[in-house]
Amino acid sequence: MHLQNLKNRNKHHQYDTELGRLKRFKEFLGKDSIAFNKLNVTILKKFETHLLHTRKLSPRTVVNYLILIRTIYNLAISESITDRGLYPFGKGKMTIRIPESQKIGFTADEIQKLENAKDITEAQQKAIHIWLISFYFAGIRVGDVLKLKWSDFNDDRLLYRMNKNSKLVSLKIPEKAIKIFSYYKEQQTNDELVFPQLKGVNLKDTEEVSKRTQSITRNLNRRLQIAAKQFGIKKNISMHIARHSFGNISGDKIPIQMLQKLYRHSSVTTTIRYQANFVNKDADDALDSVVNF
Repeated sequence: MHLQNLKNRNKHHQYDTELGRLKRFKEFLGKDSIAFNKLNVTILKKFETHLLHTRKLSPRTVVNYLILIRTIYNLAISESITDRGLYPFGKGKMTIRIPESQKIGFTADEIQKLENAKDITEAQQKAIHIWLISFYFAGIRVGDVLKLKWSDFNDDRLLYRMNKNSKLVSLKIPEKAIKIFSYYKEQQTNDELVFPQLKGVNLKDTEEVSKRTQSITRNLNRRLQIAAKQFGIKKNISMHIARHSFGNISGDKIPIQMLQKLYRHSSVTTTIRYQANFVNKDADDALDSVVNF
């Protein structure tokens, strides 16, 4: 039921990911099903240990497995398939603590190396263009960048609806972005899409778009990594790092409410938690005040 709900909501990438996680849970159990009254804290802790020490998964990835099982259990309770009295999660039972994740973004100098890229292949240059467009618009996701249409631009603004949460976004088009868009406008004639990667794909077929986007993203990331090495950038680069880079450079320069708007977060708490990865000035000043004597 959970997987079908994801399909009905066109969450195809999440569907594929969680289908794989459930497969691994079945492999751990050694069978295809387990009764809810048998799914207890002991089994969950053994599964957690298996993922951490046998499969060598990161603590954050392991948490995602447990959240999936908890989600399905909650669905079963809401459908009156099982009783809440058997619930194995919560205080004094199986607690799920999300570990702090390390988010590393690029510095302005590193981004300028990408902006001034020379002597690279056309495919690498186009990958950098897509990365930069994501960065210039406060880290919009690669799936949204690839689906940008010329009709999304009006009165020097970008107006589009996010795929992740259907929020309507309106942003000024930075001068740097205009230069990139002008290049693609010259290259294309009657194409509706700004970037050609999804050309020929039925954009109304959300499952096909999701699968193609995943494949395209892997190719873009490979090309970005090759190009970054040529410029002496040692940090790992991927399309998602564009979002982290915006956070890194914005630091504490922008009011948190405005960052919430730029990131398109539903809650300011999410923005505060996200931006905490990149705000170091107060801690740095505090450290200097003690050791610099």
